[in-house]
Amino acid sequence: MQEEVENKTVALAINTTKLTARELRAAILKFLAAQKNKNKSRDSPEIPHGKQSVKSLAAQNQGMTSIEITDKNIKSFERVARKYGVDFSVQKDKSMIPPKYIVFFKGRDADAITAAFTEFTATAVKKATRPSVLAQLKKFTELMKNTISDKVKNKDKEHLR
Repeated sequence: MQEEVENKTVALAINTTKLTARELRAAILKFLAAQKNKNKSRDSPEIPHGKQSVKSLAAQNQGMTSIEITDKNIKSFERVARKYGVDFSVQKDKSMIPPKYIVFFKGRDADAITAAFTEFTATAVKKATRPSVLAQLKKFTELMKNTISDKVKNKDKEHLR
């Protein structure tokens, strides 16, 4: 009984000579924030979502599955996986050249990870088929050099007349 009373008792100390409305408001906000944090700790621990370590993913006891990725563009996969709400962990296997990435995810997220991988591969293929901006820029600079040189030649001929 005594412990319950102690847990419900709140201590609020304010060091001021004059208590103004602003100081009272700040004290109340700090008190409410402390109460909110105290309530969170009493509830069940919050389960992490999205990208996390392999250790925290394994600690959730939901079964893990893995897929290997050889692509360098792992960040775009992470963006797609977050979109689908998949809990995953990415590990880099440095023993191979080029390095492979192993993506671990919960067993129950198999359908979501399949959808995420199909979207990821579709965007990767779409990016690969797009023409390179640098290649287009070089092509247009060559065209501009040819047109500029023609105008200069014609200009010189007009001055000679």
